[in-house]
Amino acid sequence: MKDVFAHWPNRITAIRFLGAMVLFGFFQMLSEETLVSVDERRGAVAFSFWLFVIVAATDFLDGYLARKHKHVSDFGRIADPFTDKVLILGSMIYAAVMPWTRPWMPAWIVVIILSRELLVTGLRGYVEKLGGEFPADRWGKIKMIVQCMAVGGVIWLEAYSWPDTWYSFWSGLVHVLVYVTLIATVGSGINYVVHSAQFLKNQD
Repeated sequence: MKDVFAHWPNRITAIRFLGAMVLFGFFQMLSEETLVSVDERRGAVAFSFWLFVIVAATDFLDGYLARKHKHVSDFGRIADPFTDKVLILGSMIYAAVMPWTRPWMPAWIVVIILSRELLVTGLRGYVEKLGGEFPADRWGKIKMIVQCMAVGGVIWLEAYSWPDTWYSFWSGLVHVLVYVTLIATVGSGINYVVHSAQFLKNQD
């Protein structure tokens, strides 16, 4: 275990996972509405927003360092996408149930996105077990970026006090981002299913 964290890429992945757990702790506190004042609530939401931005934005850092210094490992190959999924799916689940985010993140959308992730993870494991390759493609990367923008937008909307005009603008933009996320997620899932089907057909 000591050797696993001998290099910074895996350390960053572990820190990102811990950051996601701290974020969920704040979400839990906000979902229970234990904060007594508007300022306390907005402060906690603003902290959650910036913590999400930091954890999501550093996704590229561990991969970049691993490739640059040739520290690519089996642990990182599994832990990095796992941490991404925990961060995004966990945030979406909380957004679907917290009173202040629920209008922008319908539960049915989260169910579809979660189903896609489970399906693709299962396909990846099966294809790689048969000796095939299942790398992240352009659709998958676009999906991750859009998901981060949608989740971040939902939190950003309630992190600060906006004039009515700006609130209406941000609200509309967040709705668009959430539905674009749904389209990108389903689209990338279909692409992976087609890729897997072609591989399995060639196996036969």
